Amino acid sequence: MTHPITPPPPELVQQWLRERELLDTLPLAHHYLATVAAQWGADQELEACCEWLAERSPGAALTATEVRAARRPKPPSLKEQALMALEDGDTGPGASLTSNEVDIIRRALEQLDD
Repeated sequence: MTHPITPPPPELVQQWLRERELLDTLPLAHHYLATVAAQWGADQELEACCEWLAERSPGAALTATEVRAARRPKPPSLKEQALMALEDGDTGPGASLTSNEVDIIRRALEQLDD
């Protein structure tokens, strides 16, 4: 079974351009399209490899799931990001957080019920 790498359909390219409001800014559009197209191609290849792996071995479905999870990990949740920001912060006298760390912690707290 072969899985040729083909360019994304034109409708998908237009969607990508609309998402970033880049239809009129070609230099930025080229960079964005190259990035998104590379990710799309990599995702297609990963899925083809996982399908191939699952077809070749009876117990490979779990392995394919593990490969997918390892190669496309989910980004940390807001709660995990806030905890990491607190852990990364200096704890000594006069300790401070960066504005990015404060923003993450604020957004996490705003999601809590009163």
